Amino acid sequence: MNLKHLISGKTINNLSKINGKSISYNPKKLSTIAAARSPPLYSLSSGQSSAFLRNRKPIFPFVRYIHSTQETKLSYAGVEAKLVSSDSEEEEDGTVNEFLSRFVWIMRGKLSDAYRDCNEETIDGMLLIIVGKVVEEMEKGGIQQMLDSAVAMPSQDFSEDLWRTVWEVSNMVLEDMEKARKKEKVKQFLQSEEVKEMCRFASEVGIHGDLLRELRFKWAIEKMEENDFYRSLERLRDEEQPKDGKTFDEQAVVAEDEQRVVSLPKRKGKLKYKIYGLDLSDPKWAEVADKIHEREAMVWPQEPKSLSGKCKLVIEKILSLKQEDDPSQILAEWTELLQPSRVDWISLLDRLEQQNPDIHLKVAELVLSEKSFQANIPDYRKLIDAYAKENRIEDAERILKMMVENGVMPDILTTTVLVHMYSKVGNLDRAKEAFESLRSYGFQPDMKLYNSMIMGYVNAGQPKLAESLMREMETRDIKPSEEIYMALLRSYAHSCDVIGAGRIAITMQFAGFQPTMESCSLLVEAYGQAGDSDQARSNFNNMIKLGHKPDDKCTASMIAAYEKKNLLDKALDLLLQLEKDGFEPGIATYTVLVDWLGKLQLVDEAEQLLGKIADLGEVPPLKVHVSLCDMYSRAGFERKALQALGVLEAKKDELGPHEFERTIHALIAGGFVKDARRIHGLMEARGFTASQQLNFALSVSQTHGPRRPTMG
Repeated sequence: MNLKHLISGKTINNLSKINGKSISYNPKKLSTIAAARSPPLYSLSSGQSSAFLRNRKPIFPFVRYIHSTQETKLSYAGVEAKLVSSDSEEEEDGTVNEFLSRFVWIMRGKLSDAYRDCNEETIDGMLLIIVGKVVEEMEKGGIQQMLDSAVAMPSQDFSEDLWRTVWEVSNMVLEDMEKARKKEKVKQFLQSEEVKEMCRFASEVGIHGDLLRELRFKWAIEKMEENDFYRSLERLRDEEQPKDGKTFDEQAVVAEDEQRVVSLPKRKGKLKYKIYGLDLSDPKWAEVADKIHEREAMVWPQEPKSLSGKCKLVIEKILSLKQEDDPSQILAEWTELLQPSRVDWISLLDRLEQQNPDIHLKVAELVLSEKSFQANIPDYRKLIDAYAKENRIEDAERILKMMVENGVMPDILTTTVLVHMYSKVGNLDRAKEAFESLRSYGFQPDMKLYNSMIMGYVNAGQPKLAESLMREMETRDIKPSEEIYMALLRSYAHSCDVIGAGRIAITMQFAGFQPTMESCSLLVEAYGQAGDSDQARSNFNNMIKLGHKPDDKCTASMIAAYEKKNLLDKALDLLLQLEKDGFEPGIATYTVLVDWLGKLQLVDEAEQLLGKIADLGEVPPLKVHVSLCDMYSRAGFERKALQALGVLEAKKDELGPHEFERTIHALIAGGFVKDARRIHGLMEARGFTASQQLNFALSVSQTHGPRRPTMG
């Protein structure tokens, strides 16, 4: 092997001095360098190193400078794995050792690819000469200047192409060493207490497997960056505020010691170093490199592929799709062009969510079936949650069905989303099923989950079931919110359950919530509808003592309580007392009074109050028209009864079973039997069933016949 064009005789002589041996340069013959090979210490640190082992391609710049000849042969029995400088007083530099070991490994791959016919001893000889020159440059301090420039200047020893290759490999080694340093630092933060605590919490809420691993690395990297940031602030502070008489230069040296960055030593003189790895030809090192490369892919997430050309045009079309468009064909075209991985799909979905949210969910659903997307539980859950927030229950259930059919079972977080969704739309059976499945997992419901279930029961008119969940919260030392208490109080009050309403009101006070205007009004309403005017008045007076001024709605509830007992004098006294305090009746109070006076057949007084409602500029509510129809029908005022009945027929869709029955009874009492039957037909058309009392009244009226002409 003739190395004349690659390495000069001066370099070989210098290298022989480093080894403590004399090697004479002869164009026709080179003496043998014999040495023992030390065992490898450093394993591969990057995927690039293993790539050189797997993809062996000739490096043509080397071919021009290293070629064989029959006249000159270089024979090596072995290469010294540990080179020691003549200066034995300097300490061994670990960074230099690692740099040279990595450098040797990569250069071995390049030389082996270029010279497949050369044996191992010849390759080792080439490496020894190249490393010797690199060490020489390091001793002179010139190697760093070479690395700082894009193209190294050729020297009398190596060609320009060879120096460029040395420069590339050296930078590659420095990058790998920097990555290794960061990895070691990340490992330290992976074991920090804060990261462990966050991982424990994530595990408790149902995050496991790959997602938990990704989050753990993410949190560790964030803690590392935060730590570096604060340390940089400390260095800046130390630079601006020198202490103990230190100069700025001395502080800079201290800061530099704290922040250790991988770089070649900037010094002159002989170096003491070791090279590990001149015998890394064993196939096991390729396997080690593959494993390290896989680990790197886990720690350092992949970047999405760059888009250009036709692929970029297709992505713009996807982003400009309308909600009614079918994105399946254009997605198939994009997939064929880019061959996307999961990170590319995620990048596309993120852009759609920001730039075109109308089409985002439709595309996300199609992406779930793509094999390259590798859909997991969080992907399904995000889509189900998005549909649930828009009350698209059928779409959410379709994704849930797809999830199960693909063999992906819902986890705790997905089941939690289902509880919120079904509670919101009032599907209590499915909500309870999902809620109980969480218990079967051993998961203890949190505040939000309890709140969803309680509000679902309240909206369905089942306050007792809601209260049982609230009591369960209290036993688990979870304090119910004021919103939960008020929702239960409203439900009990509207259902005339004074016992339940009173129980919730007392519980609220024990929980530290003071009575409010609304809570007091609800108690007045509950006792009033139950016919207990005394308790209603007691709560009414208590509200005034607490400093709350009764409003129109609360006063109407109190008047309605007196109406049930027909205590008109007490109602009038209350109104007079409130008017002295500045109270002015509103439409709610007037509505109750019109209904009361109508039942008493005080037509003139009721019409006066009706005029006051008109003076307020308000439209009389439906209850007023029901009261007027009842009053005029029973009083025999046919024309006015006809007008009131016409209004009710126009608003038949707003009438409930109670309003229908009251109107029919009034018509029968007034002798308008045919009109009563017509309204009864409207009632049945609405799906309401007449009570037994109403059916009896209709049958009796049919037997005796109408007493008055119809108003039809």
